[in-house]
Amino acid sequence: MEFTAFNLHPTVAAGVTAAGYVTPTPIQEQAIPPVMLGRDVMGLAQTGTGKTAAFALPILHRLTTGGRGFVRALVIAPTRELAEQIHEAIGALGTQTRLKSLTVYGGVNINPQMQKLKQGVEIVVACPGRLLDHIGQGTIDLSKVEVLVLDEADQMFDMGFLPDIRRVLKHLPKNRQTLLFSATMPDEIRRLAHEVLSDPVTVQVGSTAPAVTVSHAIYPVAQHLKTPLLLELLRHTDTESVLVFTRTKHRAKRVGEQLEKAGYRAASLQGNLSQNRRQAALDGFRDGSFQILVATDIAARGIDVSQISHVVNYDIPDTAEAYIHRIGRTGRAARTGDAFTLVAPDDTIMVRAIERVLNAPLERRTVAEFDYKVPAPRQDSEFARAPRPPMPSRKPSGAKKSGSQGRASQPGGAKAQTSGQGHQQAGKTAHVAGAPARQTYTRRSR
Repeated sequence: MEFTAFNLHPTVAAGVTAAGYVTPTPIQEQAIPPVMLGRDVMGLAQTGTGKTAAFALPILHRLTTGGRGFVRALVIAPTRELAEQIHEAIGALGTQTRLKSLTVYGGVNINPQMQKLKQGVEIVVACPGRLLDHIGQGTIDLSKVEVLVLDEADQMFDMGFLPDIRRVLKHLPKNRQTLLFSATMPDEIRRLAHEVLSDPVTVQVGSTAPAVTVSHAIYPVAQHLKTPLLLELLRHTDTESVLVFTRTKHRAKRVGEQLEKAGYRAASLQGNLSQNRRQAALDGFRDGSFQILVATDIAARGIDVSQISHVVNYDIPDTAEAYIHRIGRTGRAARTGDAFTLVAPDDTIMVRAIERVLNAPLERRTVAEFDYKVPAPRQDSEFARAPRPPMPSRKPSGAKKSGSQGRASQPGGAKAQTSGQGHQQAGKTAHVAGAPARQTYTRRSR
């Protein structure tokens, strides 16, 4: 089967030809016909299967006729990088349609987005948080949306976006076409699909396990030896592009710096970076300027680089589903890939969960000549932040000198309890007195 069989509008077909598409992938072959017929679709496919074109092409075909200058299609994605990836694909495939697409996400100035919305666009690719900002300010009109796409729905659930999605749904017409794509199908996503889809066609490509083109191995190692072992693996492995996953933003930054010092062309991709720096890191990884990209799960969601040869889990993920997402970044487009996971002694439970999903044991490996017996330092300070200076105690006015001295001399007393170190703010976890030094701030990205 070839793309010509879909009878796409000539301007859309021209974009397909310009992009070099000839034979559709399985998800495209199964999803495009029902979407073109106006049916709701639930697509189950892992990353790298071509599902962006599976919904982008029918949307472009539909929007070539009808009104212009107002939002007719809305695509909701969990991360800025994925939003940009979808936007770029729509732009490339629809280059001759003259349809306008706009990305809407946080971390950048909202005013240019407002201006473009005012000028008129037909397709909006948005992250939930910033989309709700526009809705709240009345700068976007979703009353004429004909097609809604929820992409990477399981990741939006993992990031806590489902309440935001439900808020957005209240501003959309009930009479619309809805497409939901997800790599896995946890119970919450099944419930969401039941709520938003009407008599859907279910399209599933393969299983929700990682592709068979990926080989898996775990490397048991003490936490304090992970960086030396990573460097040893890189020295003795024939790699092209390597994607390294860490659990926290601080660790992604630190590991990236350590790889740079070791002479590798490396960059980090994490939520504390400005959008320009995030885009520069991603572009550099795509064009080969950076051989290694160190990223958190959230930041890496929109990475679409076909030549990634290795995925390295510096930190094992929190769920087996997250492992599937990570590993799906290699072994794409019928290429082979390798997945290495550095496993600390306390990761046993998660290793077993991953093996259950794979229905196979993970191969245990060791690196010859690597010294696994190097003792841990007294305090593992590799990823520890510098301690905060003690806050000076203030003597209340009118208090007796002896009384104030008594309070100040009591460590952990009421006076110390009021310091900012034990305080938790909405959306982030602060350091707590007595907690391990490796705790870091985390915040949901919009």
